[in-house]
Formats: sequence, structure tokens, C-alpha cells
Amino acid sequence: MTGFLELFGQSLPSLLGGLRVSALLTLVALLFGLPIATVLAFAARAKVAPIRVVAVVVIEIGRGIPALVLLYFMYFGLPDAGLTLPAFLSAAVALAFMVGAYCAEYLRGGFSAVPQGEIEGAQALGMSDFDTMRYVILPQGWRIALPGLMGFAILTFQSTSLAYNVTVRELMSITYSAASQNFQHLFMFLMAGLLYAIVSIPASWLSVLVEKRMAKHL
Repeated sequence: MTGFLELFGQSLPSLLGGLRVSALLTLVALLFGLPIATVLAFAARAKVAPIRVVAVVVIEIGRGIPALVLLYFMYFGLPDAGLTLPAFLSAAVALAFMVGAYCAEYLRGGFSAVPQGEIEGAQALGMSDFDTMRYVILPQGWRIALPGLMGFAILTFQSTSLAYNVTVRELMSITYSAASQNFQHLFMFLMAGLLYAIVSIPASWLSVLVEKRMAKHL
């Protein structure tokens, strides 16, 4: 037991450092991915057919390609085209594209759920299509889609473990390196799983609370 406590004390600081990288990667992916999702969601509802088709194709490609393939494409594939990105940036771009594609569907559903009467009311007041989008559809659509977006943010955090495959020193990478040195794979991966759960489970509870609160006001 004493040996495990010593191993815990020795390993925890480095694992927490990896957890910070995982959290930062999640934050960057969401900061860039959610604006992309918003643009794609509106474009997918556009009246101009070419814009709508391009948006739907981008969404389906992003949803259809596994995240690991996107990571490999950014880190190993782009250098063949003369563009080399650092490991962290490659992972952030790949995850942001994934976030943009998947969350566009949540937002498109949210925008479609805005009551038609409110849109017609805005138009009756003389608001332009752009102002109706900005002041009526966008805030209400985001509010409706928020629980789903929060849920996907948790999945994005968990997906950062894939960045280990492109040499990002996140939680899974640190865990594997430490286990390779001390040969305590079971203990190390249990610690990593616990750290992921410490972040994911409360975030999941928060998502459920937000969903229930939103349901009372819809």
C-alpha cells in the first residue's frame, strides 16, 4: 500500500500537467469550432442552394470521418502538401473541425425550433433578415441547443486522448509514458481514468441541470 501511495504522489503532478494540456486543447477546439458550427448551421438553412449544399457536404464530411483520421491528416498528411503544423495545433484544428461539423447539427436543430411566430413578428416590425437572424434566431437557437452543445463539449474533452497519437503531451500521453517507466499500467490508467471522470462527471451533471432548466422555459 505504501508503494502505491508513493507512486500516486510521484505521478500525480505530471498527470495533472497532462490534464491541463487536455483541458487547453478542449478549450481551443471549442473556441474555434463553435463559431464554425454557427456559420455552417446558418449556411445549411440558406435559401441559396449552392451555399446550402456546400454547408451540408462539409457537415457530413466532418461527421463521417473519424476524429483519429482527421488528426492523422493534419499532422502526417499536410506535410506532404508542404504545410507542417505543430502537434498541438494539428490536434486543435482537427478537433475544431469535428466540433464544427457535429455542433452545426445541434445548432441547426435549435434554429429550426425557434417559433415561426417570433420570426414573423420580427419581420412585421420591419427588421431585416440579418437583424432577425442576429436578434431573434441566433440567441434563441443557441439557448435551445445549449444542453446538446455542453454534452458534446464533454465528448470533445474525452476525445483529446486521441491526440496522444500525434505526440501531444496530454493526459493519455503522460500516463502511457509513466506506465512504460514504472510498469504499473493498471494503476496508472486507473489514475488517468479517475482524472477524466473528475472532469467529465460533474460537467455531465451540469449539462443535465441546464437541460432541465431550459425545458421549463421552452
